[in-house]
Amino acid sequence: MENSTTVQEIVEQIEKLTTGQQKQVLDFALELSGELPEGTPIKELLKFAGTIPPEDLEQMKQAIEEGCEQVHVPEW
Repeated sequence: MENSTTVQEIVEQIEKLTTGQQKQVLDFALELSGELPEGTPIKELLKFAGTIPPEDLEQMKQAIEEGCEQVHVPEW
C-alpha cells in the first residue's frame, strides 16, 4: 500500500512540472532503473569529425554564447 501512495505522490509532483522538467525526471528514472538506452560509441562518431564547415561552426558558437547567457527565472 505504501508503494501506491509513493507513486501517487510522484505523479502529483510531476504534473506540476514543465514538459522539459518532466523529461528530466523521466531520464533520471530511466537511468536509475538501468533502462536508459546506450549512446553511440565514439568510434562510430569519429567519422563525422571535421565535416561541419567553419562558417556553420561560428554561427553555432554565436548562438550558444547569446542563448546561454540568459537566466529564465520562472524555470528555476
